[in-house]
Formats: sequence, structure tokens, C-alpha cells
Amino acid sequence: MLTELIEDLRENGESTLKSLRRDLSKVRTGRANPAMLEGLKVDYYGTPTALNQVGAIKVPDPRMITIQPWEKAMISPIEKGIIASDLGLNPSNDGILIRIPIPPLTGERRRDLTKQVRDMGEKAKVALRAHRRDANDMAKAMEKDGELSEDALHTGLDKVQELVNEYVKKVGEIVVEKETEIMES
Repeated sequence: MLTELIEDLRENGESTLKSLRRDLSKVRTGRANPAMLEGLKVDYYGTPTALNQVGAIKVPDPRMITIQPWEKAMISPIEKGIIASDLGLNPSNDGILIRIPIPPLTGERRRDLTKQVRDMGEKAKVALRAHRRDANDMAKAMEKDGELSEDALHTGLDKVQELVNEYVKKVGEIVVEKETEIMES
């Protein structure tokens, strides 16, 4: 029973890390990255559609993203979608290809982005602590129902704390890595 509890906590921790990495990949670092446009919807004949479903997104160099729409008629809606987003990017087109230059980050913008990254890291830590609380509550309920001895409960609580500490440390490492990437790019 206790091993299942620990395994569930491990799965929750991994999903929290995966979610944090996905969220951080969308944070602009001054380098072109197709993930910056992930989740961006454009108007495809009246239907909001993911950008990657209406064109090919490529990164020809570190400061440029290009989008090759599957249909020429989609050039204008794609540009409008990018301009309307909060990414602060200004696309241009030549009638065939949309080019999005990625401007270098200012010092102030870098500080804002690192603050945003720290906030994302803190939210991940809060999620991990919530998983810890749930695991502890389940272990205490098992002990109350007679499924665990008191010693097994304390051992389990210690294992839960160790595992959460491990994941909190990983979150910290991921956040520091992203902050470094932002400040150096």
C-alpha cells in the first residue's frame, strides 16, 4: 500500500516537472524557438485553429522564425493572430512566407522574464507541496484504518518528504537553468 502511495507521488512529481518545462519553453529568451508560438490560435475560415495546423513553423537562424502557410489565403489571418497575441512580435510577409524577427531582450525585459520564471517555479513547488499533503493524508488514513503500523506510517511520511524535497530541488535547478538562459541570450 505504501509503495503505491510513493509511486503515485512520484508520478505526480514527474507530471509537475513536465508541466513546468512545457510552460517555461513558452517564455521568450531572445532566441527563436517554435515553442514560443505553441498554443497560438489563428482564424481558419471562422474556426480558431492552432498555428502549427495551418502552416510549417521553422527556425532558420537564432533570431528568426518563419511560417510557410499551407494556403496563401492564410497569410493575413496568421499575421493578425501573431500581432494580437501578447508575444510582442511583428511579423512580415513576402506573399509566400511569414518572417518573424526575434528582437534582442532589453535588461528590464530580462528581469521581468526571470521574475515570471521564478513565479512559475514557485507554482510548481506549491503543486508539489499539495501532492505531499495528499500523500500524507492518505498515509494517515491508512494508519487510522489499521492498514499501516505507526512505525510504517512514520517511515512512509519520511519517504514522502524525501521525495518531495528531491522534486523541489529539481524545480529549483530547472528555474535557475532558464534564468541563466534568459540572462545570457
